[in-house]
Amino acid sequence: MRWSVERAREAFAASRVARLATVDSAGQPHLVPVTFAAHGETIAIAVDGKPKSTRDLKRLRNIADNPRVSLLADEYDDDWGRLWWARADGRARIEHGGADWESARDHLVHRYPQYGERPPDGAIILVTVSRWSGWSFR
Repeated sequence: MRWSVERAREAFAASRVARLATVDSAGQPHLVPVTFAAHGETIAIAVDGKPKSTRDLKRLRNIADNPRVSLLADEYDDDWGRLWWARADGRARIEHGGADWESARDHLVHRYPQYGERPPDGAIILVTVSRWSGWSFR
């Protein structure tokens, strides 16, 4: 069953994790799980202090080359009647400071208690959503 924009936005925002899809300059897709905060038509994703080999992440390089992204939140269950997904398509930009960065960080800190102890201090990806879509079995 196809969802309304409102239902897709609501389910996406309530999910605790999503997958961020970017594409590099050669057209190779890149998919990573992300924590996020959705507020209105904007989704904020921090490049935080969780262990990474570098902060020069492929997702950031991809966004610099091609800002079009998709994010997917979903729920799988062996009872297929409970399956659903919600997708946000939009354009991403990378913020390193300023009012938009601070507002996004505040949303992330409010959403994830882990950020209360160690707030993000690196880049934040801001996605302006142009299309919400979703589906559920029921």
